[in-house]
Amino acid sequence: MSLSIRTLPLETIALIAAGEVIDSLAAVVRELVENALDAGANRITISLIPELWWVQVADNGKGMSLEDLQVCASPHSTSKICDRQDLWRINSLGFRGEALHSIAQVAELEILSRPRMPIDEIGWRVTYQAGKAVTKEAVAIAPGTIVTAANLFGKIPVRRRGLPPLAQQLKGVQSVIQHLALCHPQVTWQVKQNQKLWFNLSPGSSSQQILPQILKRVSLSDLQSLKLNLDTPDLEIDSDLEKEPSLLPTKIADVNLVKSQLELIIGLPDRCHRHRADWIKVAVNGRIVNLPELEQTIIAGMARTLPRDRYPLSFLHLHTDSTQIDWNRHPAKTEIYLHSLTYWQEQVNRAIEQILRLNTVSLPSTVGDRRIGKLLKVAEKQSKYQLAGDSSSQKKVSNEIGLIKLKAVAQVNKTYIVAEHTSGLWLVEQHIAHERVLYEQLQDDWQLMSLETPLILNNLTSAQLEQLERLSIKIEPFGEELWRARNAPAMLAGREDCANALIELSYGGDLQSAQVATACRSAIRNGTPLELPQMQNLLDRWKVTRNPRTCPHGRPIYLSLEESALARFFRRHWVIGKSHGI
Repeated sequence: MSLSIRTLPLETIALIAAGEVIDSLAAVVRELVENALDAGANRITISLIPELWWVQVADNGKGMSLEDLQVCASPHSTSKICDRQDLWRINSLGFRGEALHSIAQVAELEILSRPRMPIDEIGWRVTYQAGKAVTKEAVAIAPGTIVTAANLFGKIPVRRRGLPPLAQQLKGVQSVIQHLALCHPQVTWQVKQNQKLWFNLSPGSSSQQILPQILKRVSLSDLQSLKLNLDTPDLEIDSDLEKEPSLLPTKIADVNLVKSQLELIIGLPDRCHRHRADWIKVAVNGRIVNLPELEQTIIAGMARTLPRDRYPLSFLHLHTDSTQIDWNRHPAKTEIYLHSLTYWQEQVNRAIEQILRLNTVSLPSTVGDRRIGKLLKVAEKQSKYQLAGDSSSQKKVSNEIGLIKLKAVAQVNKTYIVAEHTSGLWLVEQHIAHERVLYEQLQDDWQLMSLETPLILNNLTSAQLEQLERLSIKIEPFGEELWRARNAPAMLAGREDCANALIELSYGGDLQSAQVATACRSAIRNGTPLELPQMQNLLDRWKVTRNPRTCPHGRPIYLSLEESALARFFRRHWVIGKSHGI
């Protein structure tokens, strides 16, 4: 009887492993760029000739010596981990030693490198076959590394034929570079295609300055960022717990803390949002990963600040101790096990709540409404004077986080409240501002009140009756096609249109939708005249809400007219003599 199970040849094993790591042009770029970042590079150039399946990545990192070059493409050769324990303390983007070896299996690999320290007068050029160095020669290059992979998948034509069209693959390459640029904002990126510049990304002090370069319709003023330094519980199960599970409650109660940081950038809901949930990015320790639990936390946290069927623009970056992450889940390192996931969800909710509040930090005085900006540009073009921004006239934003002092000064068309603050004026729409106030009151205290005189409802369907019961509204039959409601939301109980409101609530939706509908019906109507004390009271209540930028339906509540924009429009920078032609 012949054996049905055989040990595979080494070259077949190498191709299988390579296929798990290198499956596209984007995968080659990802692995080579991650190596460059691990080498400390702050300037990276990626060159592509897609039709020739040719990729080159050049960096100004620390470089490699000839000894390292001769072994770097060998299987599982790496400088980033040394033993088994290091697998649970990953502090670099690469660590398995698979990338260069895998590329050498499916492409013609060449590496030029010169170490930065100790200073070496020459660099070396090494070519590889199946992971082994076959030629070497001295070359004159700047410190850093240049890796070239040519004729990618030429040895496996069936793999090349099975890949998506090149145009789609190039989108994947672009996405990889953009994601890494967000995580490493200090790096300068230059990307070439067919020897011509494709796109570049300039470095910034934070990821917030990178996003507008990636999403051209998003400006810096559309974004708000927050960094929180956190003490994260270390819930790593150690060997003592594995041996004795009964120790678990004691260990968690006496848990160690590790230093972490949460960085959150969101598009302000009254300024930018997306048709799809395609820009809710989560990164951990320098790499974008798939963490659907945190993505859903962001979506839920901003659900009642955006218009219907719109999604937030968000970038969340967690920096935590390497012991809190297990990267050994997927060859592409895009899926991880994150310890203390519930804790991180709570912190993300806290960050969203804090970032959406109105404070002096979130209001750059140099940025007014976009429509005002367009009006100013038109006005400037019609004048012989071109007005440049005068930094001396622009008030600096206070670094102290605090509530904005708003003073009600007038009402316009019985609809808008004119509010004055230290850096300009706001127009606040009274109905939706009041709607936001009431909605958050209902979220905190949803009360049902018994009715002295029950309300009579008619022509309710079974679905409507079930919906009212889900909202804990007591409904009793009162005759043919008639029902009697014995209670109602406290905010609606005293209204003359309470019966109509209950019918509206019966049409469906969850408790949150019922709260939105109740707040909308109970809010001050546009066309209602208000006295100054009433306007001031509404402003004081609205500005301390958790999400003051938009109403529960996602509409913007206020329009800002900043002092700097007003100064430009009224040309307060002009010299009087020049304005008279002197």
